[in-house]
Parts: sequence; C-alpha cells; structure tokens
Amino acid sequence: MRKNPENIVIISGTNRPDALSPAVARIYAGLLQQEGVEAPVVDLRELPHDYIHSALYDKAGQHEAFNVLRDRMKQADKFVFIIPEYNGSFPGVLKAFIDGLEFPATFRGKKAALVGISAGQMGSVQAMSHFTDILNYCGTHVLARKPRLTAIEQHLSGERLTHQPYLEQLHKQVRELIAF
Repeated sequence: MRKNPENIVIISGTNRPDALSPAVARIYAGLLQQEGVEAPVVDLRELPHDYIHSALYDKAGQHEAFNVLRDRMKQADKFVFIIPEYNGSFPGVLKAFIDGLEFPATFRGKKAALVGISAGQMGSVQAMSHFTDILNYCGTHVLARKPRLTAIEQHLSGERLTHQPYLEQLHKQVRELIAF
C-alpha cells in the first residue's frame, strides 16, 4: 500500500450526530485504498465544541486541538468533500470549519473533489455549486465530476453503498482525482 503520495484528505461535511456523511466518507476512503492510496477522514462531528469561539478570526492558530486539523488540511494537496444538502445548501459548520483554516495557504493551487448526498432527489446540487464557488474563490481547482447520491438512506446499508451506479460514479471520480 502506497502512503498517500497525493496527500488526499477526505472531509465529512457535517457535525450532525446521526449523519450519513461519515459512512460515505469511509466508503470513499476504502475506494481510494483499493487504488493504493490511504487518505484520512476529517469528521466534523469531532470538531472541538468551542472552536467557533476559540479558534476563528483573531484567535486563529491558538486552539491546540483545532490546530491539528488545521495543519492536516494545510499539508494536504487534494481534498474530497462529502457534502450533505441542508436547507438548499451545505451545512454551516463546513463553512465555519473553512473559516478557521489558514487562508490562502490551505487551498490556493490545490485540488478538490466533491460528492453530494441528500435525502431528496436533488443530490446536493445547489450545495456543491455554492461550495465550488467558495473553493474557487480560495484558489482551489475543483474536479468537474461531482457525483450526486440522492435518496442516500435508501442506498446505504451500514458501511456499504448498495446502489451500483453510485459506486461506479465514485470509482470514476476516485480515478480522476488521483490523475488530477
């Protein structure tokens, strides 16, 4: 197994306790592993509870626990964001997480892939569009293939994605991300 030569980090984009995003993130990590790449998952459910008050803006770089995540993100070359759709966009915690990272060093000139998940039929299309705008502003190149996993709870069984077309789309994106 190669050690993450591209230094890819996967971000599960919500802190909701019962979210399905972490399972999709782990599935994605498994697909990368099949290609010989190990990639850690940053699960936003594990953010320090006080980071909004103690790690952002004028306190940036002062929160020891958040700095671990901040450094991991800064050292990455590529990112995979698993983005659930919340209220027609992406979760606010994901934006707050981005706001706590070093700008522009964390994102400028780097690459990202997005995977949208939703309970409904839109597959997080607006959320990925909004998030692409933010990443582009930060100077990040975003992979064009953005799988949309709609009605995700119907196609996820524990840590297994049961809908073959979704797996095929993720496999294609994984290969494109590695070559990106």
